[in-house]
Amino acid sequence: MEEQNTDSTNKKLTKKELKALVSLLEDDDIEILNHIENKILSIGKPIIPLLEDSWTSSFNSKLQGRIEDVLHTLQFRLLKEKLQNWYENEQDDLLKGLWILATYQYPDLSFEELQIKIEQLYFETWVAFQNVQHPIDQIRRLNNIFFEKLAFKANVNNFHSVNNSMINQVLESKKGNPISLAAVYMLIAQKLKLPVFGVNLPNLFVLTYKSEELTFYINVFNRGVIFSKQDIDNYLKQLKLPQSDVFYSPCDNLAILRRMIHDLMQSFEHVAQGEKIPELIELLAILGEKITDRE
Repeated sequence: MEEQNTDSTNKKLTKKELKALVSLLEDDDIEILNHIENKILSIGKPIIPLLEDSWTSSFNSKLQGRIEDVLHTLQFRLLKEKLQNWYENEQDDLLKGLWILATYQYPDLSFEELQIKIEQLYFETWVAFQNVQHPIDQIRRLNNIFFEKLAFKANVNNFHSVNNSMINQVLESKKGNPISLAAVYMLIAQKLKLPVFGVNLPNLFVLTYKSEELTFYINVFNRGVIFSKQDIDNYLKQLKLPQSDVFYSPCDNLAILRRMIHDLMQSFEHVAQGEKIPELIELLAILGEKITDRE
């Protein structure tokens, strides 16, 4: 009941009153500051544009810093709500999951813009993809389009970049890590009605072309090189790991997004932003993966 009253009060606040509320973030009294922050957080999404405007118009670095903290808290809360909904209702939409993860760094990123970019890539591929029948020839043609015409490539010079896990940046720069490049490649391939899926290999994410007649594997990080089950056997032997179905079989979109988050955690550690790790562990928990002990 009390929460309803708070919501009712928030709705009555004018823009001028909301702006005055934000300005109180300058206060140095901890109790007052905590009260103001909680009040702003209780208002939620509607106050985000005003917080952004206040940050832009302010010349007070302390106020800007506090606005940034409150904004991040609000935006992270919205991200978690979207991710929870994806986990419960939308796992068949990989692009939406990748978009939600990218909003961790780019909260204003538009899902519709990503959809348009993927559609454009698909159309450019489809035009050059006609009249190719055999699966091996189809993948070779797709490789030619993806790596030559569309100019995607492995980001070997900046392998640990955080942007390698951000789908918008991968589409913009045409560079990524093994899983982000594979995800874009797979999105295009599936739009072309090809049975191409992700495979969760240790230390490397690859794809498989898997139909009733034929199964083979594709290393997108190595310009789409095609390889066989025997190559995976040899790879596992080098790593001294036992063979397991998970290393040969298609994985689902949930596994892909979980692995993207793990890669992002490694990137943040590499660039000395380990303070972000607890939030990413929260995201994994929403996706059903609990991490209780992490060195």
